[in-house]
Amino acid sequence: MKMSSNHDRFYKGLQMHRMIASIKEPKHIEQALAQRNRLSGVFLLTGHIGVVKGYVDVFHAHQLPVFLHLEKIGGLSTDFFGLDYLAKAIKPTGIITTKTSVVKTAKKMGLLTIQRFFLIDTEGLENIAKSLSQVEPDIVEVMPARIPEMLRSVRAFTSLPLLTGGLLFEQGQAVECLNNGATAVTTSKPELWQHLNVSQGQQRNENRLCSNL
Repeated sequence: MKMSSNHDRFYKGLQMHRMIASIKEPKHIEQALAQRNRLSGVFLLTGHIGVVKGYVDVFHAHQLPVFLHLEKIGGLSTDFFGLDYLAKAIKPTGIITTKTSVVKTAKKMGLLTIQRFFLIDTEGLENIAKSLSQVEPDIVEVMPARIPEMLRSVRAFTSLPLLTGGLLFEQGQAVECLNNGATAVTTSKPELWQHLNVSQGQQRNENRLCSNL
């Protein structure tokens, strides 16, 4: 499938910025737009079916790739018809989900897919490997970010772009994730969108990302 301009913009943004804004409250939309030149894209974790298209259109108007976390958007079905409506009417860059079945369907509809995994024990690591062997999303997100050494374990069995987020409070924590194999970090803290310096982990991950595109 031909890569859309939004998809291409997101991958290029990952090479440059390494930072993705997670939007959990509508009031943070304006802050994300103000920092758009520092962001690879945004993850939308707020809203409902009545307003989400407006949010998506605003981000696209500012050339910011936007992903919808499907389990966080009220009134949006994740069955075939719901995803078909999402792809044709709302038109985000892609989706975030924890469900392998949703990844499979969304990929067929031309949406970039990010599968989110929660790594809480060794069984969780095994579940990631098993899931990726069944259906491969475009991008993997591992949470929480405060176990950066485990990112190396995930990196050992996938070359996909690897995101991480959750429980990030300081710039140094984010940089540590990049140094341990993350392609980019995601955070809902606007102060990190503005001030994160990723240079320490950038070159290593930039080389890896470019080899996967």
